[in-house]
Amino acid sequence: MLNEQLQNYHLILASGSPRRQQFFKELGLDFEIRLKEIEEVYPPHLQASEITDYLAELKASAFTSELNPNDILVTSDTIVWHQNECLGKPKDYQDAFQMLQKLSAGTHQVITSVCLKSNEKSETFHAITHVTFKPLTDNEIRYYLDHYQPFDKAGSYAIQEWIGYIGITKIEGSYTNVVGMPMQLVYNKLLNFAI
Repeated sequence: MLNEQLQNYHLILASGSPRRQQFFKELGLDFEIRLKEIEEVYPPHLQASEITDYLAELKASAFTSELNPNDILVTSDTIVWHQNECLGKPKDYQDAFQMLQKLSAGTHQVITSVCLKSNEKSETFHAITHVTFKPLTDNEIRYYLDHYQPFDKAGSYAIQEWIGYIGITKIEGSYTNVVGMPMQLVYNKLLNFAI
């Protein structure tokens, strides 16, 4: 259905995330994957969704000079926000271990911003999902890190993996947002963007 709406457009997904690519495939979309190395640095005064909005727009700006008239570019960024601290991708095993210790027995926010960009216009939006973990033991954290190695994931975990099955007690908001992109929101925004 969305593909029909976008039939006069060329959709570009600027993400190396297998999860985001799978979402687009499952929506039945024809799209190109186009990647650029972007240094994901943001001004230190930014908070929560300001960070992801900024980074999604920064990623989109790298493509500005090469968009054709019928292109729609999609960029995004996800962080875990916990006690006024941004938890991005871990630097190493120890960093990942400490992140999961912080998230244990509490609620954090998963924030994803998406930027849609064409030659004519640009729109940035975000979704926030509240995720609650049970108290995680050190052995559970080590087991997860040893077997799943979530070192490319914000907050050092993926909800759709073992840690999500045994550790998450409550989720408020979009599930797909926690996986990597708020697809219900993206679907609606793309429908309107193409009009």
